[in-house]
Amino acid sequence: MAKNYYYLVASLPELALDDTKLNYSIDDFKTDIYPALSSTDKELIDLFLFQYDNKNVLCLLSNKEDFDKRGKYTADELVEYIDAIKEGNIINPLQFPSYLAKFIADFYQQSLHEDVLIEDRLTSLYFDYARGCKNEFVSQWFEYNLNINNILVALISRKYQWNVVDGVIGNTEICDALRTSGARDFGIANEVDYFDTVLKISEETELVEREKRLDLLRWNWMDDNSFFAYFSIEKLFVFIVQIEMIERWISLDKDMGNTIFRNIIDGLKDEVQIPAEFR
Repeated sequence: MAKNYYYLVASLPELALDDTKLNYSIDDFKTDIYPALSSTDKELIDLFLFQYDNKNVLCLLSNKEDFDKRGKYTADELVEYIDAIKEGNIINPLQFPSYLAKFIADFYQQSLHEDVLIEDRLTSLYFDYARGCKNEFVSQWFEYNLNINNILVALISRKYQWNVVDGVIGNTEICDALRTSGARDFGIANEVDYFDTVLKISEETELVEREKRLDLLRWNWMDDNSFFAYFSIEKLFVFIVQIEMIERWISLDKDMGNTIFRNIIDGLKDEVQIPAEFR
């Protein structure tokens, strides 16, 4: 039976995507709320926190010093796991996520070159892992994000006549359709009822506005799909995701945001195709 988090949820501040000031952070969530969760529900929040661990692992493997403390693991813990995996040790999946252990092992065993986009490999593994969780809402949230990201990449790739295969990640029927279909809607509009919405957003020429509209789409999906969850882990999951969105937008001014997103788009042109077996 799901645990009721009445007092935790009732104490949360109201959030809006256009907030210009945020008095509550992900670090606050990890300090105030995370310790009070059941072990099963902590695992769901961990799925969110792993995005920062992913970035930190990439930095450590690349000998970069940039470290995001919002992840589940400290730098020392990650270094310890990386060293153990590099030496061929098997890590208990209850201690360290199996997809990250696999990625690190593949990184060393395959002797990947720096010009290969290992980020795509890690992101693909991450989404496959997160979509496999037993909580229906959280699983659907990750699949929703995977679909939105891939549809946008496929539409942009088609517009600029880039190779769609290079950008679409994941291992689902929707992913396969985006990679192979020549139809206007990639043959998925009947299965993905938000395809036309993403299509309209992709036509937005102002890149910061485009990203804001995508976040609003995600925000509304979370609100709609957690509406009847009330005092549950789903509400807490939504809260921490929304904190992340607001933190990200507060940290970006419009000019900086335009530069970053244009760099992202330009970077798609220079992607190196990853071997199929390493997607």
